Amino acid sequence: MTASPPPAAPPPPAAPGPPAAPGRPAAAPSGPRPVRAPRGTSLSCKGWPQEAALRMLMNNLDPEVAEHPDQLIVYGGSGRAARSWDAFDGIVRSLRDLADDETLLVQSGKPVGVFRTHEWAPRVLIANSNLVPQWATWEEFRRLEALGLTMFGQMTAGSWIYIGTQGILQGTYETFAAVAARRFGGSLAGTITLTAGLGGMGGAQPLAVTMNGGVAICVDCDPTRIARRIEHGYLDVAADGIDDAVRRAVAARDAAEPLSIGLLGNAAEVVPELLAMNAPADIVTDQTSAHDPLSYLPRGVAFEDMGALRAEDPAGFTRRARESMAAHVEAMVGFLDRGAEVFDYGNSIRGEAELAGYQRAFAFPGFVPAYIRPLFCEGRGPFRWAALSGDPADIAATDAAMLDLFPANEPLARWIQMAQQKVRFQGLPARICWLGYGERHLAGLRFNELVGRGDVQAPIVIGRDHLDCGSVASPYRETEAMADGSDAIADWPLLNALVAASSGASWVSIHHGGGVGIGRSIHAGQVCVADGTALAAQKLERVLTNDPGMGVIRHADAGYDEASRVAAARGVRVPMSESAPAAP
Repeated sequence: MTASPPPAAPPPPAAPGPPAAPGRPAAAPSGPRPVRAPRGTSLSCKGWPQEAALRMLMNNLDPEVAEHPDQLIVYGGSGRAARSWDAFDGIVRSLRDLADDETLLVQSGKPVGVFRTHEWAPRVLIANSNLVPQWATWEEFRRLEALGLTMFGQMTAGSWIYIGTQGILQGTYETFAAVAARRFGGSLAGTITLTAGLGGMGGAQPLAVTMNGGVAICVDCDPTRIARRIEHGYLDVAADGIDDAVRRAVAARDAAEPLSIGLLGNAAEVVPELLAMNAPADIVTDQTSAHDPLSYLPRGVAFEDMGALRAEDPAGFTRRARESMAAHVEAMVGFLDRGAEVFDYGNSIRGEAELAGYQRAFAFPGFVPAYIRPLFCEGRGPFRWAALSGDPADIAATDAAMLDLFPANEPLARWIQMAQQKVRFQGLPARICWLGYGERHLAGLRFNELVGRGDVQAPIVIGRDHLDCGSVASPYRETEAMADGSDAIADWPLLNALVAASSGASWVSIHHGGGVGIGRSIHAGQVCVADGTALAAQKLERVLTNDPGMGVIRHADAGYDEASRVAAARGVRVPMSESAPAAP
Protein backbone atom coordinates (compact mmCIF):
# COMPACT_ATOMS: atom_id res chain seq x y z
CA MET A 1 0.00 0.00 0.00
CA THR A 2 0.96 3.64 -0.01
CA ALA A 3 4.18 4.23 1.86
CA SER A 4 6.29 7.17 2.84
CA PRO A 5 9.71 6.25 1.38
CA PRO A 6 9.58 7.48 -2.24
CA PRO A 7 10.43 5.04 -5.03
CA ALA A 8 12.42 7.38 -7.25
CA ALA A 9 16.10 8.01 -6.69
CA PRO A 10 16.55 11.30 -4.83
CA PRO A 11 18.46 14.19 -6.37
CA PRO A 12 22.18 14.27 -5.60
CA PRO A 13 22.75 15.10 -1.92
CA ALA A 14 23.91 18.55 -0.95
CA ALA A 15 24.23 20.59 2.18
CA PRO A 16 20.95 22.24 3.19
CA GLY A 17 20.73 25.92 2.38
CA PRO A 18 18.66 28.77 3.77
CA PRO A 19 14.87 28.91 3.27
CA ALA A 20 13.52 30.21 -0.01
CA ALA A 21 11.84 33.53 0.74
CA PRO A 22 10.80 36.80 -0.86
CA GLY A 23 13.61 38.78 -2.40
CA ARG A 24 16.62 37.84 -4.48
CA PRO A 25 19.31 35.85 -2.65
CA ALA A 26 22.88 36.61 -3.64
CA ALA A 27 23.52 32.95 -4.44
CA ALA A 28 20.88 30.25 -4.51
CA PRO A 29 21.71 27.12 -2.48
CA SER A 30 22.19 24.02 -4.61
CA GLY A 31 20.60 21.40 -2.38
CA PRO A 32 17.56 20.68 -0.24
CA ARG A 33 16.24 23.46 1.93
CA PRO A 34 12.90 24.46 3.44
CA VAL A 35 10.71 26.22 0.89
CA ARG A 36 7.78 28.49 1.64
CA ALA A 37 5.96 30.69 -0.84
CA PRO A 38 6.20 34.46 -0.35
CA ARG A 39 3.13 36.19 1.05
CA GLY A 40 1.82 39.72 0.77
CA THR A 41 1.75 42.27 -2.03
CA SER A 42 5.47 42.78 -2.80
CA LEU A 43 6.60 41.41 -6.15
CA SER A 44 9.88 39.60 -6.69
CA CYS A 45 9.00 39.08 -10.38
CA LYS A 46 8.17 41.51 -13.19
CA GLY A 47 4.43 40.81 -13.11
CA TRP A 48 1.76 39.02 -11.14
CA PRO A 49 1.40 36.05 -13.54
CA GLN A 50 5.11 35.29 -13.09
CA GLU A 51 4.88 35.90 -9.35
CA ALA A 52 1.88 33.58 -9.16
CA ALA A 53 3.79 30.77 -10.90
CA LEU A 54 6.73 31.32 -8.55
CA ARG A 55 4.60 31.26 -5.41
CA MET A 56 2.59 28.23 -6.46
CA LEU A 57 5.76 26.30 -7.36
CA MET A 58 7.14 27.11 -3.91
CA ASN A 59 3.80 26.35 -2.29
CA ASN A 60 3.89 22.85 -3.76
CA LEU A 61 7.09 22.26 -1.75
CA ASP A 62 5.93 23.82 1.51
CA PRO A 63 6.46 21.23 4.29
CA GLU A 64 2.79 21.68 5.19
CA VAL A 65 1.86 20.61 1.66
CA ALA A 66 4.45 18.22 0.23
CA GLU A 67 5.00 14.59 1.22
CA HIS A 68 8.80 14.67 0.75
CA PRO A 69 9.77 18.28 0.10
CA ASP A 70 13.48 17.61 0.60
CA GLN A 71 13.33 15.39 -2.50
CA LEU A 72 10.97 17.75 -4.39
CA ILE A 73 8.20 15.12 -4.12
CA VAL A 74 4.78 16.65 -3.63
CA TYR A 75 2.45 13.62 -3.54
CA GLY A 76 1.64 10.28 -5.13
CA GLY A 77 4.85 8.52 -4.15
CA SER A 78 7.05 10.20 -6.77
CA GLY A 79 5.19 13.24 -8.17
CA ARG A 80 7.71 16.10 -8.28
CA ALA A 81 7.46 19.86 -8.66
CA ALA A 82 10.94 20.11 -10.21
CA ARG A 83 13.50 17.61 -11.46
CA SER A 84 16.35 18.61 -9.17
CA TRP A 85 17.26 21.41 -6.80
CA ASP A 86 19.44 22.97 -9.49
CA ALA A 87 16.45 22.87 -11.84
CA PHE A 88 14.22 24.37 -9.15
CA ASP A 89 16.67 27.24 -8.71
CA GLY A 90 16.82 27.69 -12.48
CA ILE A 91 13.03 27.93 -12.67
CA VAL A 92 12.98 30.49 -9.86
CA ARG A 93 15.67 32.62 -11.53
CA SER A 94 13.86 32.45 -14.86
CA LEU A 95 10.49 33.43 -13.40
CA ARG A 96 12.01 36.40 -11.60
CA ASP A 97 13.56 37.66 -14.84
CA LEU A 98 10.64 36.78 -17.15
CA ALA A 99 9.04 39.69 -19.04
CA ASP A 100 5.33 40.09 -19.69
CA ASP A 101 5.80 39.04 -23.32
CA GLU A 102 8.05 36.03 -22.70
CA THR A 103 7.33 32.35 -22.12
CA LEU A 104 9.40 29.92 -20.03
CA LEU A 105 9.53 26.31 -21.26
CA VAL A 106 9.83 23.59 -18.61
CA GLN A 107 10.64 20.05 -19.77
CA SER A 108 9.90 17.46 -17.07
CA GLY A 109 10.81 19.79 -14.24
CA LYS A 110 13.82 21.53 -15.84
CA PRO A 111 13.80 25.02 -17.41
CA VAL A 112 15.05 24.63 -20.97
CA GLY A 113 14.27 27.90 -22.75
CA VAL A 114 12.73 31.36 -22.72
CA PHE A 115 11.14 32.73 -25.89
CA ARG A 116 9.64 36.05 -26.86
CA THR A 117 5.90 35.55 -27.35
CA HIS A 118 3.19 38.11 -26.46
CA GLU A 119 1.14 39.25 -23.46
CA TRP A 120 -1.73 36.86 -24.22
CA ALA A 121 0.59 33.85 -24.35
CA PRO A 122 1.15 31.72 -21.24
CA ARG A 123 4.09 32.79 -19.13
CA VAL A 124 5.01 29.12 -18.63
CA LEU A 125 4.50 26.00 -20.74
CA ILE A 126 5.17 22.67 -19.01
CA ALA A 127 5.52 19.12 -20.37
CA ASN A 128 6.02 16.28 -17.88
CA SER A 129 6.88 12.60 -18.26
CA ASN A 130 5.79 12.36 -21.89
CA LEU A 131 7.27 9.25 -23.52
CA VAL A 132 6.99 7.97 -27.07
CA PRO A 133 4.36 5.17 -26.88
CA GLN A 134 6.82 2.43 -27.87
CA TRP A 135 8.84 3.19 -24.72
CA ALA A 136 6.01 4.18 -22.39
CA THR A 137 6.73 1.74 -19.57
CA TRP A 138 7.71 2.20 -15.96
CA GLU A 139 10.98 0.36 -16.59
CA GLU A 140 12.05 2.71 -19.38
CA PHE A 141 10.84 5.74 -17.47
CA ARG A 142 12.92 4.74 -14.43
CA ARG A 143 15.97 4.25 -16.63
CA LEU A 144 15.58 7.72 -18.12
CA GLU A 145 14.85 9.21 -14.73
CA ALA A 146 18.05 7.70 -13.34
CA LEU A 147 19.94 9.39 -16.19
CA GLY A 148 18.45 12.73 -15.09
CA LEU A 149 16.41 13.13 -18.29
CA THR A 150 12.87 13.22 -16.91
CA MET A 151 10.70 13.23 -13.80
CA PHE A 152 7.21 12.06 -12.88
CA GLY A 153 4.95 15.11 -12.62
CA GLN A 154 1.82 13.36 -11.35
CA MET A 155 -0.95 15.88 -11.99
CA THR A 156 -0.94 19.09 -9.96
CA ALA A 157 2.54 18.40 -8.53
CA GLY A 158 4.37 19.08 -11.77
CA SER A 159 1.99 21.85 -12.83
CA TRP A 160 2.35 23.88 -9.61
CA ILE A 161 -1.30 24.04 -8.52
CA TYR A 162 -1.43 21.47 -5.71
CA ILE A 163 -3.24 22.84 -2.64
CA GLY A 164 -2.84 19.93 -0.24
CA THR A 165 -5.40 17.28 0.56
CA GLN A 166 -8.27 19.75 0.14
CA GLY A 167 -7.56 19.63 -3.59
CA ILE A 168 -8.96 16.11 -3.86
CA LEU A 169 -11.34 16.36 -0.92
CA GLN A 170 -14.15 18.10 -2.72
CA GLY A 171 -14.10 15.68 -5.65
CA THR A 172 -13.97 12.78 -3.19
CA TYR A 173 -16.92 14.30 -1.33
CA GLU A 174 -18.82 14.58 -4.64
CA THR A 175 -18.04 10.96 -5.46
CA PHE A 176 -19.27 9.61 -2.13
CA ALA A 177 -22.33 11.86 -2.40
CA ALA A 178 -23.05 10.24 -5.77
CA VAL A 179 -22.60 6.79 -4.19
CA ALA A 180 -25.05 7.80 -1.45
CA ALA A 181 -27.59 9.08 -3.99
CA ARG A 182 -27.34 6.00 -6.17
CA ARG A 183 -27.39 3.30 -3.52
CA PHE A 184 -28.19 4.58 -0.02
CA GLY A 185 -31.02 7.08 -0.27
CA GLY A 186 -28.88 10.19 -0.42
CA SER A 187 -26.80 9.76 2.75
CA LEU A 188 -24.07 7.44 3.97
CA ALA A 189 -25.46 7.46 7.50
CA GLY A 190 -25.64 3.90 8.77
CA THR A 191 -23.01 2.62 6.32
CA ILE A 192 -19.37 1.52 6.59
CA THR A 193 -16.80 2.29 3.91
CA LEU A 194 -13.61 0.23 3.75
CA THR A 195 -10.68 1.79 1.93
CA ALA A 196 -6.90 2.19 2.06
CA GLY A 197 -4.34 4.91 1.44
CA LEU A 198 -3.94 8.07 3.53
CA GLY A 199 -1.38 9.90 1.40
CA GLY A 200 -1.84 13.22 -0.38
CA MET A 201 -4.78 11.92 -2.42
CA GLY A 202 -6.21 9.13 -0.27
CA GLY A 203 -6.05 11.25 2.87
CA ALA A 204 -9.23 13.01 1.74
CA GLN A 205 -11.31 9.83 1.91
CA PRO A 206 -12.12 9.69 5.64
CA LEU A 207 -13.36 13.29 5.81
CA ALA A 208 -15.30 12.93 2.55
CA VAL A 209 -17.12 9.89 3.99
CA THR A 210 -17.93 11.55 7.31
CA MET A 211 -19.08 14.73 5.52
CA ASN A 212 -21.64 12.46 3.85
CA GLY A 213 -22.65 11.02 7.23
CA GLY A 214 -20.88 7.67 6.99
CA VAL A 215 -18.29 5.57 8.83
CA ALA A 216 -14.90 4.83 7.27
CA ILE A 217 -12.14 2.32 8.02
CA CYS A 218 -8.98 3.59 6.31
CA VAL A 219 -5.94 1.31 6.15
CA ASP A 220 -2.38 2.60 5.79
CA CYS A 221 1.01 1.04 6.48
CA ASP A 222 2.68 4.33 7.41
CA PRO A 223 1.92 5.40 11.01
CA THR A 224 3.03 8.97 10.29
CA ARG A 225 0.28 9.35 7.72
CA ILE A 226 -2.38 8.25 10.17
CA ALA A 227 -1.00 10.70 12.73
CA ARG A 228 -0.86 13.53 10.19
CA ARG A 229 -4.45 13.01 9.04
CA ILE A 230 -5.64 13.06 12.64
CA GLU A 231 -3.60 16.22 13.33
CA HIS A 232 -5.10 17.95 10.28
CA GLY A 233 -8.66 16.90 11.08
CA TYR A 234 -9.18 14.59 8.10
CA LEU A 235 -9.26 11.45 10.27
CA ASP A 236 -10.99 11.07 13.62
CA VAL A 237 -9.27 8.21 15.49
CA ALA A 238 -6.65 5.48 15.20
CA ALA A 239 -7.64 1.89 15.95
CA ASP A 240 -5.61 -0.47 18.12
CA GLY A 241 -6.00 -3.26 15.57
CA ILE A 242 -8.45 -4.92 13.20
CA ASP A 243 -10.89 -6.05 15.89
CA ASP A 244 -10.92 -2.59 17.47
CA ALA A 245 -11.49 -0.94 14.09
CA VAL A 246 -14.46 -3.19 13.31
CA ARG A 247 -15.92 -2.73 16.80
CA ARG A 248 -15.70 1.07 16.56
CA ALA A 249 -17.12 1.08 13.04
CA VAL A 250 -20.11 -1.09 13.90
CA ALA A 251 -20.93 0.97 16.99
CA ALA A 252 -20.83 4.22 15.01
CA ARG A 253 -22.83 2.70 12.16
CA ASP A 254 -25.55 1.45 14.51
CA ALA A 255 -25.75 4.89 16.11
CA ALA A 256 -25.85 6.53 12.66
CA GLU A 257 -22.92 8.69 13.71
CA PRO A 258 -20.13 9.68 11.27
CA LEU A 259 -16.70 8.38 12.27
CA SER A 260 -13.41 7.79 10.44
CA ILE A 261 -10.96 5.21 11.78
CA GLY A 262 -7.31 4.83 10.80
CA LEU A 263 -6.05 1.25 10.81
CA LEU A 264 -2.31 0.58 10.63
CA GLY A 265 -1.49 -2.32 8.33
CA ASN A 266 -0.82 -3.50 4.80
CA ALA A 267 -3.99 -3.32 2.70
CA ALA A 268 -2.95 -6.42 0.75
CA GLU A 269 -3.14 -8.32 4.03
CA VAL A 270 -5.82 -6.41 5.95
CA VAL A 271 -8.55 -6.28 3.29
CA PRO A 272 -8.47 -10.07 2.66
CA GLU A 273 -8.46 -10.64 6.43
CA LEU A 274 -11.52 -8.43 6.86
CA LEU A 275 -13.27 -10.37 4.09
CA ALA A 276 -12.37 -13.71 5.72
CA MET A 277 -13.78 -12.57 9.08
CA ASN A 278 -16.99 -11.45 7.36
CA ALA A 279 -16.48 -7.85 8.50
CA PRO A 280 -19.30 -5.50 7.46
CA ALA A 281 -18.56 -3.18 4.54
CA ASP A 282 -21.21 -1.43 2.47
CA ILE A 283 -18.73 0.41 0.24
CA VAL A 284 -15.22 -0.69 -0.72
CA THR A 285 -12.64 1.30 -2.67
CA ASP A 286 -8.92 2.14 -2.54
CA GLN A 287 -6.53 5.07 -2.92
CA THR A 288 -3.11 3.57 -2.36
CA SER A 289 -0.35 4.58 -4.80
CA ALA A 290 -1.02 1.44 -6.83
CA HIS A 291 -0.35 3.30 -10.09
CA ASP A 292 3.36 2.87 -9.29
CA PRO A 293 4.25 -0.64 -8.08
CA LEU A 294 7.35 0.73 -6.35
CA SER A 295 5.06 2.73 -4.05
CA TYR A 296 2.93 -0.26 -2.96
CA LEU A 297 4.05 -2.39 -0.01
CA PRO A 298 4.14 -6.13 -0.86
CA ARG A 299 2.73 -8.71 1.50
CA GLY A 300 5.22 -10.04 4.00
CA VAL A 301 7.47 -6.94 3.83
CA ALA A 302 7.84 -4.75 6.88
CA PHE A 303 7.21 -1.10 6.20
CA GLU A 304 10.64 -0.26 7.63
CA ASP A 305 12.30 -2.58 5.07
CA MET A 306 10.45 -1.24 2.05
CA GLY A 307 13.03 1.30 0.88
CA ALA A 308 16.00 -1.06 1.07
CA LEU A 309 14.19 -3.91 -0.69
CA ARG A 310 12.98 -1.62 -3.43
CA ALA A 311 16.48 -0.26 -4.06
CA GLU A 312 18.06 -3.72 -3.97
CA ASP A 313 15.68 -5.44 -6.40
CA PRO A 314 13.20 -3.09 -8.12
CA ALA A 315 12.08 -5.75 -10.62
CA GLY A 316 11.43 -8.32 -7.88
CA PHE A 317 9.74 -5.66 -5.75
CA THR A 318 7.45 -4.75 -8.67
CA ARG A 319 6.47 -8.39 -9.19
CA ARG A 320 5.71 -8.90 -5.51
CA ALA A 321 3.77 -5.62 -5.33
CA ARG A 322 1.59 -6.62 -8.28
CA GLU A 323 0.94 -10.04 -6.78
CA SER A 324 -0.09 -8.29 -3.57
CA MET A 325 -2.37 -5.94 -5.48
CA ALA A 326 -4.00 -8.98 -7.05
CA ALA A 327 -4.77 -10.32 -3.56
CA HIS A 328 -6.08 -6.90 -2.55
CA VAL A 329 -8.33 -6.64 -5.62
CA GLU A 330 -9.51 -10.24 -5.22
CA ALA A 331 -10.70 -9.33 -1.73
CA MET A 332 -12.46 -6.25 -3.10
CA VAL A 333 -14.24 -8.48 -5.61
CA GLY A 334 -15.17 -10.75 -2.69
CA PHE A 335 -16.93 -7.83 -1.03
CA LEU A 336 -18.60 -7.05 -4.35
CA ASP A 337 -19.92 -10.61 -4.54
CA ARG A 338 -21.38 -10.14 -1.08
CA GLY A 339 -23.35 -7.09 -2.21
CA ALA A 340 -21.07 -4.16 -1.37
CA GLU A 341 -20.77 -1.11 -3.62
CA VAL A 342 -17.21 -1.44 -4.95
CA PHE A 343 -15.34 0.92 -7.27
CA ASP A 344 -11.84 1.75 -8.48
CA TYR A 345 -10.92 5.27 -7.43
CA GLY A 346 -8.53 5.94 -10.27
CA ASN A 347 -5.23 4.53 -9.01
CA SER A 348 -4.94 1.73 -11.60
CA ILE A 349 -5.04 -1.05 -9.03
CA ARG A 350 -7.26 -3.13 -11.31
CA GLY A 351 -4.76 -2.85 -14.16
CA GLU A 352 -1.86 -3.85 -11.94
CA ALA A 353 -3.81 -6.80 -10.54
CA GLU A 354 -4.63 -7.91 -14.07
CA LEU A 355 -0.93 -7.79 -14.97
CA ALA A 356 -0.35 -10.14 -12.04
CA GLY A 357 -2.81 -12.60 -13.55
CA TYR A 358 -6.03 -11.95 -11.63
CA GLN A 359 -8.75 -12.45 -14.25
CA ARG A 360 -11.63 -10.71 -12.43
CA ALA A 361 -9.71 -7.51 -11.81
CA PHE A 362 -12.24 -5.43 -13.78
CA ALA A 363 -15.32 -6.96 -12.16
CA PHE A 364 -16.04 -3.58 -10.55
CA PRO A 365 -16.14 -0.21 -12.36
CA GLY A 366 -14.07 2.91 -12.14
CA PHE A 367 -15.61 5.84 -10.30
CA VAL A 368 -16.01 8.07 -13.37
CA PRO A 369 -18.31 5.83 -15.45
CA ALA A 370 -20.09 4.72 -12.28
CA TYR A 371 -20.84 8.12 -10.75
CA ILE A 372 -19.18 11.18 -12.32
CA ARG A 373 -19.72 11.07 -16.08
CA PRO A 374 -23.13 12.84 -16.01
CA LEU A 375 -21.37 15.79 -14.34
CA PHE A 376 -18.68 15.77 -17.02
CA CYS A 377 -21.36 15.97 -19.71
CA GLU A 378 -22.38 19.33 -18.20
CA GLY A 379 -18.81 20.59 -18.28
CA ARG A 380 -18.71 20.26 -14.51
CA GLY A 381 -15.51 19.57 -12.62
CA PRO A 382 -12.98 20.81 -10.06
CA PHE A 383 -12.39 24.57 -9.82
CA ARG A 384 -9.74 25.62 -7.31
CA TRP A 385 -8.19 28.88 -6.23
CA ALA A 386 -5.49 30.15 -3.87
CA ALA A 387 -4.89 33.50 -2.17
CA LEU A 388 -1.42 34.80 -3.04
CA SER A 389 -1.57 37.17 -0.07
CA GLY A 390 -1.39 34.20 2.29
CA ASP A 391 -4.22 35.70 4.35
CA PRO A 392 -7.17 33.37 5.10
CA ALA A 393 -9.41 36.45 5.11
CA ASP A 394 -9.02 36.59 1.32
CA ILE A 395 -10.43 33.07 1.00
CA ALA A 396 -13.29 34.08 3.29
CA ALA A 397 -14.02 36.94 0.89
CA THR A 398 -14.01 34.59 -2.10
CA ASP A 399 -16.24 32.11 -0.24
CA ALA A 400 -18.77 34.90 0.33
CA ALA A 401 -18.54 35.89 -3.31
CA MET A 402 -19.27 32.33 -4.44
CA LEU A 403 -22.31 32.06 -2.18
CA ASP A 404 -23.58 35.40 -3.52
CA LEU A 405 -22.88 34.46 -7.13
CA PHE A 406 -24.66 31.09 -7.06
CA PRO A 407 -27.45 31.46 -4.47
CA ALA A 408 -29.50 28.56 -5.88
CA ASN A 409 -26.65 26.06 -5.78
CA GLU A 410 -27.43 24.34 -2.49
CA PRO A 411 -24.71 21.64 -2.77
CA LEU A 412 -22.10 24.36 -3.34
CA ALA A 413 -23.29 26.31 -0.30
CA ARG A 414 -23.27 23.17 1.86
CA TRP A 415 -19.78 22.30 0.70
CA ILE A 416 -18.31 25.76 1.35
CA GLN A 417 -19.87 25.92 4.80
CA MET A 418 -18.52 22.48 5.72
CA ALA A 419 -15.11 23.31 4.28
CA GLN A 420 -14.95 26.49 6.36
CA GLN A 421 -15.54 24.39 9.48
CA LYS A 422 -13.53 21.27 8.70
CA VAL A 423 -10.74 21.99 6.21
CA ARG A 424 -7.35 23.07 7.45
CA PHE A 425 -5.33 25.13 5.00
CA GLN A 426 -1.96 23.70 3.92
CA GLY A 427 0.46 26.32 2.62
CA LEU A 428 -1.24 29.24 0.90
CA PRO A 429 -4.94 29.45 1.86
CA ALA A 430 -7.05 27.88 -0.87
CA ARG A 431 -10.48 26.56 -1.71
CA ILE A 432 -12.00 24.19 -4.26
CA CYS A 433 -15.50 23.44 -5.50
CA TRP A 434 -17.09 21.89 -8.57
CA LEU A 435 -18.47 24.28 -11.19
CA GLY A 436 -19.75 23.68 -14.69
CA TYR A 437 -19.79 25.29 -18.11
CA GLY A 438 -21.23 28.78 -17.83
CA GLU A 439 -20.27 29.09 -14.16
CA ARG A 440 -16.49 29.03 -13.94
CA HIS A 441 -15.92 32.23 -15.91
CA LEU A 442 -18.43 34.07 -13.72
CA ALA A 443 -16.45 33.07 -10.63
CA GLY A 444 -13.19 34.11 -12.26
CA LEU A 445 -14.56 37.51 -13.22
CA ARG A 446 -15.96 38.07 -9.72
CA PHE A 447 -12.58 37.23 -8.17
CA ASN A 448 -10.90 39.65 -10.56
CA GLU A 449 -13.32 42.35 -9.42
CA LEU A 450 -12.47 41.63 -5.78
CA VAL A 451 -8.78 42.12 -6.56
CA GLY A 452 -9.40 45.26 -8.59
CA ARG A 453 -11.50 46.86 -5.82
CA GLY A 454 -9.02 45.93 -3.12
CA ASP A 455 -11.51 43.64 -1.36
CA VAL A 456 -8.73 41.06 -1.23
CA GLN A 457 -5.12 41.97 -0.58
CA ALA A 458 -3.40 40.31 -3.54
CA PRO A 459 -4.28 38.44 -6.74
CA ILE A 460 -6.07 35.10 -6.76
CA VAL A 461 -4.71 32.09 -8.64
CA ILE A 462 -7.38 29.97 -10.34
CA GLY A 463 -6.73 26.42 -11.55
CA ARG A 464 -8.16 22.95 -11.40
CA ASP A 465 -7.29 19.34 -10.95
CA HIS A 466 -6.21 17.60 -14.14
CA LEU A 467 -9.08 15.23 -13.40
CA ASP A 468 -11.61 17.33 -15.27
CA CYS A 469 -14.37 16.89 -17.80
CA GLY A 470 -12.33 17.45 -20.96
CA SER A 471 -8.68 17.37 -19.97
CA VAL A 472 -7.81 13.66 -19.66
CA ALA A 473 -7.51 10.55 -21.78
CA SER A 474 -7.29 7.67 -19.30
CA PRO A 475 -8.95 4.35 -20.17
CA TYR A 476 -8.74 3.23 -16.53
CA ARG A 477 -10.32 6.39 -15.16
CA GLU A 478 -11.78 9.52 -16.83
CA THR A 479 -12.35 7.94 -20.25
CA GLU A 480 -13.20 4.41 -19.13
CA ALA A 481 -16.16 2.87 -20.98
CA MET A 482 -16.90 5.85 -23.23
CA ALA A 483 -20.15 5.43 -25.11
CA ASP A 484 -18.46 5.40 -28.52
CA GLY A 485 -15.49 3.26 -27.51
CA SER A 486 -13.04 6.18 -27.71
CA ASP A 487 -11.46 5.43 -24.32
CA ALA A 488 -7.89 5.48 -25.60
CA ILE A 489 -8.08 8.52 -27.92
CA ALA A 490 -5.57 11.04 -26.55
CA ASP A 491 -6.33 13.96 -28.88
CA TRP A 492 -8.71 15.60 -26.41
CA PRO A 493 -6.30 16.61 -23.63
CA LEU A 494 -3.87 17.90 -26.25
CA LEU A 495 -6.61 20.04 -27.76
CA ASN A 496 -7.55 21.12 -24.23
CA ALA A 497 -4.03 22.39 -23.57
CA LEU A 498 -3.85 24.14 -26.94
CA VAL A 499 -7.18 25.87 -26.35
CA ALA A 500 -6.11 26.99 -22.87
CA ALA A 501 -2.84 28.39 -24.23
CA SER A 502 -4.68 30.13 -27.07
CA SER A 503 -7.26 31.62 -24.72
CA GLY A 504 -4.82 33.34 -22.39
CA ALA A 505 -4.05 30.94 -19.53
CA SER A 506 -1.14 32.02 -17.32
CA TRP A 507 0.52 28.61 -17.47
CA VAL A 508 -0.39 25.37 -19.22
CA SER A 509 0.88 21.80 -18.82
CA ILE A 510 0.67 18.45 -20.60
CA HIS A 511 1.51 15.33 -18.60
CA HIS A 512 1.83 11.61 -19.17
CA GLY A 513 0.90 9.16 -16.42
CA GLY A 514 -0.67 11.03 -13.56
CA GLY A 515 -2.51 9.01 -10.96
CA VAL A 516 -2.71 5.89 -13.13
CA GLY A 517 0.95 5.57 -14.05
CA ILE A 518 3.22 5.58 -17.07
CA GLY A 519 1.62 4.31 -20.27
CA ARG A 520 -1.95 4.85 -19.07
CA SER A 521 -3.00 8.48 -19.50
CA ILE A 522 -2.39 11.86 -21.08
CA HIS A 523 -3.75 14.90 -19.29
CA ALA A 524 -3.58 18.68 -19.35
CA GLY A 525 -3.70 21.45 -16.78
CA GLN A 526 -4.22 25.20 -16.90
CA VAL A 527 -3.90 28.03 -14.38
CA CYS A 528 -5.08 31.65 -14.62
CA VAL A 529 -4.30 34.69 -12.48
CA ALA A 530 -6.97 37.19 -11.42
CA ASP A 531 -4.88 40.32 -10.83
CA GLY A 532 -7.66 42.90 -11.09
CA THR A 533 -6.72 44.19 -14.55
CA ALA A 534 -8.92 44.48 -17.62
CA LEU A 535 -6.55 42.19 -19.52
CA ALA A 536 -6.91 39.51 -16.84
CA ALA A 537 -10.71 39.78 -17.09
CA GLN A 538 -10.60 39.12 -20.83
CA LYS A 539 -8.33 36.12 -20.37
CA LEU A 540 -10.36 34.70 -17.48
CA GLU A 541 -13.61 34.90 -19.41
CA ARG A 542 -12.16 33.05 -22.39
CA VAL A 543 -10.14 30.40 -20.56
CA LEU A 544 -12.82 29.60 -18.00
CA THR A 545 -15.45 29.32 -20.73
CA ASN A 546 -13.43 27.29 -23.21
CA ASP A 547 -11.78 24.94 -20.71
CA PRO A 548 -15.01 23.34 -19.40
CA GLY A 549 -16.43 23.67 -22.90
CA MET A 550 -13.90 21.02 -23.91
CA GLY A 551 -15.70 18.62 -21.61
CA VAL A 552 -19.03 19.36 -23.24
CA ILE A 553 -17.79 18.85 -26.80
CA ARG A 554 -15.76 15.77 -25.88
CA HIS A 555 -18.82 14.04 -24.45
CA ALA A 556 -21.16 15.31 -27.15
CA ASP A 557 -18.78 13.86 -29.73
CA ALA A 558 -18.83 10.55 -27.86
CA GLY A 559 -22.62 10.37 -28.17
CA TYR A 560 -23.84 11.47 -24.75
CA ASP A 561 -27.27 13.07 -25.21
CA GLU A 562 -26.94 15.17 -22.07
CA ALA A 563 -23.77 16.80 -23.40
CA SER A 564 -25.47 17.50 -26.73
CA ARG A 565 -28.39 19.11 -24.90
CA VAL A 566 -26.02 21.26 -22.83
CA ALA A 567 -24.17 22.32 -25.98
CA ALA A 568 -27.40 23.26 -27.76
CA ALA A 569 -28.88 25.09 -24.77
CA ARG A 570 -25.74 27.06 -23.86
CA GLY A 571 -24.35 27.89 -27.26
CA VAL A 572 -21.36 25.54 -27.39
CA ARG A 573 -20.65 25.09 -31.08
CA VAL A 574 -20.27 21.46 -32.19
CA PRO A 575 -19.78 21.58 -35.99
CA MET A 576 -20.94 18.05 -36.79
CA SER A 577 -24.27 18.70 -35.07
CA GLU A 578 -24.90 21.98 -36.90
CA SER A 579 -27.18 22.00 -39.93
CA ALA A 580 -25.45 22.15 -43.26
CA PRO A 581 -26.16 25.31 -45.29
CA ALA A 582 -28.70 24.99 -48.06
CA ALA A 583 -27.27 24.36 -51.52
CA PRO A 584 -27.08 27.49 -53.70
